[in-house]
This record gives sequence, structure tokens and C-alpha cells, in this order.
Amino acid sequence: MVKLSMILTGLAAASVQALPLQRRIAQSISASTQQWEQACRAAGGGERCNPISVTAFSTLLAGAGPCEQQDAADTMVDLAKQLGSDEMIRLSQIFAQQPRNTPNSIAVPYCQKAPQNAELNGLFQCQFVGANQEKFIGGANVGEPGTIPFGLNAPVNPLGSCPANPDGPIADGSQLVDLVQSPGAPNAPNAPAPAPPAETTAPAPAETTAAPPAQTNTPTGGGGGGNGGFALANGQAAQRLNAKFATLNADSPCTAGESACIGAAFAQCVNGQFSAQSCAPSTVCVALPLVNSPGTSITCANLADAEDRIARTGATGGIAGNGAAGGNDDDSTPAPTTTVAAEPEETAAPNAPAPNAPAPTANAPSTGAGGFKLANGQAAQALNKEFAGLTAGSPCQAGENACVNGGFAQCVGGTFAVTQCAGGLTCAALPLVNSPGTSITCTTEADALARIQATGATGGITG
Repeated sequence: MVKLSMILTGLAAASVQALPLQRRIAQSISASTQQWEQACRAAGGGERCNPISVTAFSTLLAGAGPCEQQDAADTMVDLAKQLGSDEMIRLSQIFAQQPRNTPNSIAVPYCQKAPQNAELNGLFQCQFVGANQEKFIGGANVGEPGTIPFGLNAPVNPLGSCPANPDGPIADGSQLVDLVQSPGAPNAPNAPAPAPPAETTAPAPAETTAAPPAQTNTPTGGGGGGNGGFALANGQAAQRLNAKFATLNADSPCTAGESACIGAAFAQCVNGQFSAQSCAPSTVCVALPLVNSPGTSITCANLADAEDRIARTGATGGIAGNGAAGGNDDDSTPAPTTTVAAEPEETAAPNAPAPNAPAPTANAPSTGAGGFKLANGQAAQALNKEFAGLTAGSPCQAGENACVNGGFAQCVGGTFAVTQCAGGLTCAALPLVNSPGTSITCTTEADALARIQATGATGGITG
């Protein structure tokens, strides 16, 4: 058996070497305009800042046209001029050069028209280093139409570079605004002096993803949404699950399809044993109550968000309640159906720091409709819109999670392995409640819509 395993491993390795690696290269798109929006608010842009920011970062998705990013940068510069902000112009110039997502590890075509604002002349996007710089989306080879930036007569040298980063492409998923101070443009205003110490703007918090539904035997809760109905039952059911999870370890017996939290990690039962997957930094695995229907979810989230979600149901006693660990799941409160969340996913990141964290700058946006809650909702909408174009055969990156045709999908061997949600549930990206970020989970359409609308985002689940 060991010998056979070695042969299969060798064949797999040979296959990988024989075939070009194709994977989706993505990023936390809203991080690209976070600093611009903060500068906009500081300059007095008010409620005009966020819509422009969201429209701009959405142009970094793989489905955007070749000039949509430049058009968005023009709009950013227009408002910067109205407000008289050189800092906004500088950040707009850097945004115009941020790499865009690539669905299959090849380079993204360049815009073939001049910008409206002279401040953007000669600027074009960098590429991610993991992309094949000789091939472009649409099948063109370097040197063919669309592969040379507007205004140039030869391919970029070195390939994948841009004026702000002339040495070459940048690391996959990274943000140019975190790497450079100068946009490298002839019409660039001077960088702020002194430069921000150690770039205290916090990186986008780790988002979490949800996974396929666990087939639990818990009955559904009845009643209305008040403390005596499913809302309270959901919170108490989540508490009982968290108490039970506290007693488990990697060697605890389990049944196929069962999911749980082992320590701080998300775990699934494989061949009678739990296989744990670590959550992102600053998040832990936890059971949470659904908001708009009976049920719970198991996901990676930060503790503050988890405590807030449970407390809102009327349940008392914190994350695990007042019951003993491993308490009876069949007590007097009916336990709702459970769905499960998985390991962290790189999603569209929020555009503001968490409300409980120290503000990185004096210009941090508020936590109201113009702060992270609205950005969370809009980021979830952007993800759901992107997911609508995916299929099981779409190229993907190892560790990536998504929704495909209503099912939860994980990237295995360069393609998505899809597991359908339980009856009545569908996979959707949702906004976090108490901190910047999103989650991907199996839930009801009504619950997904209610949570997105609660952020102030309009336009439904996909915006």
C-alpha cells in the first residue's frame, strides 16, 4: 500500500510538472481604496467618499473591463480636485496601478485609451508576480493588441512592472498602496511629509468562510423572532455547541460529515477522525446563531463578533453559556439546524479598522453607514456577484473558498469541489456584524438578504 501511494504521488508530481499551473490570483480588493477614502473624509468629502471607493475597488475583480479601473481612478481624481486634496490625488494615482484579479494566472490586459485627468497620464496597472507575463486574458501573447499600455510602443520592461513599482510585478494578493509612497508619475504631488510612521494603517482583518452544512440531528426551533422564539433558541443552541466543542480534541470519535471546533480550529470528520484547519490570525472557530431563521453556523470569527451575535439573541452567559461543557443538546430549548463554516477565505476586505481597535489615523471613518458596516455589506455583495460567474471548472487557488451554483466550494487540485448546502439553504457571502470583514456560509436567502440590508447596502444580495 505504501509502495502504491509512492507511485501515485510520483504520477501526481509528474502531472503537475507537465501541465501549466493555472489558478485564480485574488486580493482583498477594498484595501486598495481604504486610505483614499480616509483621506477623502479628512478633506470633507463626507458621504461622497464611500460610493466612489466601492465602485473603484470593484473594478479590480476579474470580470471588470480593461478601462474600468482607469475610469474609476478618474472619478477619484475629480473629487480630489473638488476638495483640493493632493493626498487624494496621490492615492488615486497609486490605485490606478493596483494589479487586478486574474482568473487563471495570466496577465490582465491594459486600457487602450487616455485618462480624463492629466494626473493619470502614463499610469497603468502592475501585474501580480504569479501571473504568466507572456500570456494575457483573452488569449493574446505579449506584444499583441491590449498587451502594451496606452501611449507605449513596446511591452513593459520588465514585464509586469508599472511606474510606481518599476522593478517588476508585485507579490500575489498584495496592495501597492502598502508598498510604495510615490506613484512614480510625472504629475504626482509630493508624498506627505513626514511619511506615516511604520504605516500604522492596520492590514485588512482576516475574513472567514463558511462551509457545507453539517448533517446534525437537532430539531428546528419554533416560535417567533423574540426572546421566546427561534432567536433565543438559536443563541442558546450556539452556546451548547461551543460548550460541547470545548471538550473535544483531535482524537475524539466522530461520524462522517460531522463538523466542530477543535481548540481554535475548524474541524471536519474524515475517516472517523477530526481533521482540523486553522482559522486566520485574530479569529477562532465558534458556533454562532443564525439571524433571520432557526439554525446555527460554525465559523471562524473574532471573539467580539461572536459574543455580540450571541448576546443579541437574548442568550446570557457568553459564548458557551452557563451550562457545563458538553451539556445536553436535547434540553428544554429546541436546538436549530446547524450549518458549518470553514477556514479563512481571502475576500473583499473592509475599508475601515475594527471599532474596538485604536484608530490608525485621525481620519478613520466612522462605524455608521459610511464606515465598516456598509463596506462589509458592499464587499459581500461584490463577492456574491463574482460567485455568480463561477462554475465547478473555474480555475482557483489552493485554499480558496467560494460559492458555486448555490453550493459551498473549496479549491482542490486547481478546480472547485462543490458540496451542496442542506435543504432550504444556499451558499452566500455575508457581512460580519461587529468588525470589518465578510464570511461565506450556507444560510437562507432571507437571512443573507436581511444581514446585507442591515448594513445599509442596497441592491439585494449581489448589489
